[in-house]
Amino acid sequence: MKANIANILTWIRIAAIPVVVWCFFSEIEFARPIAGMLFGLAAITDWLDGYLARRLGQTSRFGEFLDPVADKLMVAVSLVLLVQSDPRVSVALIAMIIIGREITVSALREWMASVGASAKVAVTFAGKLKTALQMFGIAFMVYERNILGIEIYELGYVLLIAAAGMTMWSMVVYLRAAWPSMVSNG
Repeated sequence: MKANIANILTWIRIAAIPVVVWCFFSEIEFARPIAGMLFGLAAITDWLDGYLARRLGQTSRFGEFLDPVADKLMVAVSLVLLVQSDPRVSVALIAMIIIGREITVSALREWMASVGASAKVAVTFAGKLKTALQMFGIAFMVYERNILGIEIYELGYVLLIAAAGMTMWSMVVYLRAAWPSMVSNG
């Protein structure tokens, strides 16, 4: 594997996960806001690494594998943290929907690639919108503190509810696109 800026950014995103976890649980006064900002910066690198890989002609099979793994690790770990700190049923259900969808769509994409139909489950606008809502929602909930009288945690919670809705919608879009291949191949 040849190192390039896109893959380095992806590795930085993965390396940020334990730092976010440590900050989340730290007793330092601004630890949660720092964790939220680190999550937000890591989410920005998700967009940036893909953009740079395409712009600089540095796309690679390894990068195509590692990028979604990094995203799913970052999201799943952060959702587990949020469920642990806010054990409401609604937060657990949101986490279940998002993590369950990620597992389902990953498996669907892997299977579709194995039958030569991966283009049918390429990333859609619905998937991109889901990701944006999810990243902002998680970052705000991890950040937790109010800013200028705005209840950031509650704003994040609302965004995460919207993300869960888009999560279900985008999963239906992917399943509908894959359905003909699924039934014809048995």
